[in-house]
Amino acid sequence: MKGKLVLYLDQYGNKIWACTRKELQEKAGGGRMFKIYADKKDGTSVHVGYGVGERWYTGFFRMELPA
Repeated sequence: MKGKLVLYLDQYGNKIWACTRKELQEKAGGGRMFKIYADKKDGTSVHVGYGVGERWYTGFFRMELPA
């Protein structure tokens, strides 16, 4: 997702728009950064966002599909 504008929502519903991990970390107030994973129904895990300090951010980006 490097270079693409991504909407990050934390566990409280606060929004941050960022293009890079570093930008997210700066806008979130700094702190240790780590990846957030979610389990799927088939038992696999997928990377869904980042944690910064004590907050968890789930990333959402625009997806365009043919009509």
